[in-house]
Amino acid sequence: MALIRELNNKTPKIGKDCFLAETATLIGDVEIGDGCSIWYSAVLRGDVHYIKIGNNSNVQDNATIHATYKKSPTNIGNNVTIAHGAIIHGCTLKDNVMIGMNAVILDNAVIESNSIVAAGSVVTKGTIVESGSVYAGIPAKKVKDISPELLHGEVNRIADAYHLYSSWYKE
Repeated sequence: MALIRELNNKTPKIGKDCFLAETATLIGDVEIGDGCSIWYSAVLRGDVHYIKIGNNSNVQDNATIHATYKKSPTNIGNNVTIAHGAIIHGCTLKDNVMIGMNAVILDNAVIESNSIVAAGSVVTKGTIVESGSVYAGIPAKKVKDISPELLHGEVNRIADAYHLYSSWYKE
């Protein structure tokens, strides 16, 4: 069973039909929507500000989600994929977003809907990733517009696939 810990009188809230891996950690002011999956060794630490995640989103193995004390909460929309090893800190990820493996999203950044941040990229503090774009690099910059094939063939497909994968683990 995942580690779900109350802290400062706040207990994580978990939606319906979610999968929490045995080594996932959810602490404090964390709320996840319906149909989400939180994978092995992922950490959602809502100790210094809140973390809210919409429906059908997945946080893959070894990802870390945190916030900034009294300044920057973390808001994550629907159909969001946060890939293995990513760090999400005090920022906003809107709907239909894919964050690549080992990418870092820093405080007050906003990733608009229907966007991708490539693996290994760093989105610096306060950056706004345009809707319908692919950003890559350190610091992350726009490299192209997202095609409908990439949006539906990757971003939405992966979010849906992780919902399927999580069903294999449910008892």
